[in-house]
Amino acid sequence: MRDIAVFSGSAHPSLAAEICSHLGTPLNPVRVSRFANDCLEVQLQANCRERDVFLVQPLVAPVQENLVELLLMCDAARGASAARITVVIPHYSYARSDKKDAPRISIGGRLVADLMVAAGADRVLAMTLHSPQVHGFFSVPVDHLHALRELAKHFRRYDLTHTTVVSPDLGNAKEAAAFARMLGVPVAAGAKQRFANDAVTINSVIGDVAARDVIVLDDEIAKGSTVLELLERLREQGARSVRVACTHGLFAAGALKRLADQPDVLEIVCTNTVPTPSGADPESTGKLTVLSIAPALAEAMRRIHNGESVSALFEGP
Repeated sequence: MRDIAVFSGSAHPSLAAEICSHLGTPLNPVRVSRFANDCLEVQLQANCRERDVFLVQPLVAPVQENLVELLLMCDAARGASAARITVVIPHYSYARSDKKDAPRISIGGRLVADLMVAAGADRVLAMTLHSPQVHGFFSVPVDHLHALRELAKHFRRYDLTHTTVVSPDLGNAKEAAAFARMLGVPVAAGAKQRFANDAVTINSVIGDVAARDVIVLDDEIAKGSTVLELLERLREQGARSVRVACTHGLFAAGALKRLADQPDVLEIVCTNTVPTPSGADPESTGKLTVLSIAPALAEAMRRIHNGESVSALFEGP
């Protein structure tokens, strides 16, 4: 990996360090400073000339700060004559802004994608985008990974004889069905209506969950309102136990505690695409299991660098 250079922004340096450990390459330092007028300045403190540069930065809170930092990193790498710049976005938060569902609003997912390309990104490596069409927002090649293998490996430790995978809504049903096939169990889905950012209604669950052990699968959990609403329907239909799984465990505004306080929730599983919320009480984190996706990202980065197939990572069971 002699010609590779990996840099991390401020958003999740521990994930970047773990990726570099798997790659066997150093994590290069980045200096981020702030001018008196509150503008950011970024300096990549390692040689980029004619090197394959990877910039690791999930868009997590504070999202706008981390986004501008990433754009400045791209521009700095381009100005330093990098041979190729790959933006590694374990969590692309603007993917939720993927359609015009109200008058006079912007499609933020597409706009931010354009900004990254304008800043110098030649390629994007992303993990579990909110919806498939976001892939097409980028005008450069995108390698779109998912964490279903890591989640499936975790849940195979349990007795899945009476287990059903449940998607909170029909939009995530395809991913839930793929996950259910990996585990060899049936799948069900909630019929959801969203009225605001944190106001949702699930009228029913389509599929058999009575006397079943349920694994609720979603792409991300922010405030947890969708999962809490789904839990009510699962109780009404007689589910025996619940485990909650997602790729991006944002757990904003005390969501982790609210979910952990539910007596029928046995476990909450997420990956480390985003940092674990700080300040969570021990009782809540006692139900939380965080799986690492650093090996998957590192292998994808190695394959990109060597010109090998990334889609081959998902072949087979």
